[in-house]
Amino acid sequence: MIEFHVEGMSCQHCVSAVTQAVQAIDAAAKVDVDLAGGRVRVTSSADIGTLTAAIDEAGYAVQEAKTVADPG
Repeated sequence: MIEFHVEGMSCQHCVSAVTQAVQAIDAAAKVDVDLAGGRVRVTSSADIGTLTAAIDEAGYAVQEAKTVADPG
């Protein structure tokens, strides 16, 4: 699982835009957006750099990206 700290997300449209950007790279990706915390967790086979670029290109600034252990 990859966790991104993303700035600029504030509404459901943001959630949709980030989710669509990630799923355009990997249609099977699982995306969980925490608006209040500014976090996006992605379970995907795509690499971290490609996903970071997709989120950035959707208009949201990725401040940090790291691989984390899947809690489940």
